[in-house]
Amino acid sequence: MTSVNPSPSAADLAPADTRRAWVMLIVITMLTMAGMTVVLPVLPFVVKQYVPDHGSLAVWVGLLETVNALCAFLVAPLMGRLSDRYGRRPVIIVAAFGAVIGYLLFGIGGSIWMLLLGRIVQGLTAGDLPALFAYLADITPPEKRAQRFGLLGALTGIGTMIGPALGGLLASISVQAPVFVTAAIALVIAVLSIFVLPESLKPANRSARLEVRDIHPFSAFKDVFARRELRGLILGLILTAVPFGFFVNNFSVLALDSLGWNATFIGFTTAAVGIIDIVIQGVLLGVLLPRIGERGVVVAGIVAQALGLLALAIVGSVFAQPLVFVVGTLVLAAGQGAATATMDGILSNSVGDDEQGWLAGATSSLQSAVGMVAPLVAGGLYATIAHSAPYWLGLVMMAAAAVVLARAKFASPSLRSTSDADADAAAPAAAESAA
Repeated sequence: MTSVNPSPSAADLAPADTRRAWVMLIVITMLTMAGMTVVLPVLPFVVKQYVPDHGSLAVWVGLLETVNALCAFLVAPLMGRLSDRYGRRPVIIVAAFGAVIGYLLFGIGGSIWMLLLGRIVQGLTAGDLPALFAYLADITPPEKRAQRFGLLGALTGIGTMIGPALGGLLASISVQAPVFVTAAIALVIAVLSIFVLPESLKPANRSARLEVRDIHPFSAFKDVFARRELRGLILGLILTAVPFGFFVNNFSVLALDSLGWNATFIGFTTAAVGIIDIVIQGVLLGVLLPRIGERGVVVAGIVAQALGLLALAIVGSVFAQPLVFVVGTLVLAAGQGAATATMDGILSNSVGDDEQGWLAGATSSLQSAVGMVAPLVAGGLYATIAHSAPYWLGLVMMAAAAVVLARAKFASPSLRSTSDADADAAAPAAAESAA
């Protein structure tokens, strides 16, 4: 692996291929996120058919998702390094066909063990998102990566909004219908990747070899933290991801217990979070990055997340008001979207072209680990200590993230590129006046 930043890989594709690659990246990202979330509204209903004891339904639903996250955690470094060694397209194609098989098994069902097998297969081939993020880095120059990662985040927000709505509509046909539609979406992604998606990683930029230690998730974590330029950013990413994981897995319970909201109000709030995510990452980042740079956006995002967590902690402890809950939720989501997308761009600029898949795999594996741990911690704190406990702990972790990221050294290429452009524009005028 290399640790220097070679010239941007965007220059390796012809302009027409770059445009086609960007269009396909948008389409595949939206289809991927929509496909992943179509099944969410019907998941408990599918599982209920094969669980005789209704009291164990929540346990089995949680187990299925935990096993899926565990498989993704274990395989993400491998898929990332495979994309560095053999290119992004093969990994995206394998992940798509894995999703087809996994969701077909889940839809066919027949027993709880068939459902479990389906989630295992899908989890073990879940390399599409790391490969897509590495693909984006390949076709984007460094000064535009933070903005484009934000746009990719906005696209995932759109897919996340479309998926559950589509799943709810399809459930009126049968509870299996959303599952089979998810398999069909994955098949469309596979076909598009085979016939339309160009490969973004040139053979010259691929890693020379694939070592066993590179694909072990804990070795990947060790390698990431061993790199001084990555250590602070990764730790900051974890410290901000865990509180948001608390929120995602607990805010609907808080709304029910503290405010007495029903599923409709909670659904409206969830949709509002998706809209905020789209606006922040898809539009506002493009305005903020050239003006305050990556560091300014990360700082502002952490402050916003801290304020949102504080508001939710207050709702859970002393002041259960809907307005405080809604404002806190939206501010937290806005800060998380801005800071995370920007840190993704900074991390991408910190490694070479032959390490983008390795980095995306390592961060994806970390996020899967957060996805396994955060729900358990949030639920335990909420049930045994206080309803506000997960948010107070999240606030402490956000303060720690602020300290870590304040000490981390990283550049703001978006800000620098604006200054350079201004200097370039001023140079001819200065030469003319001198003449």
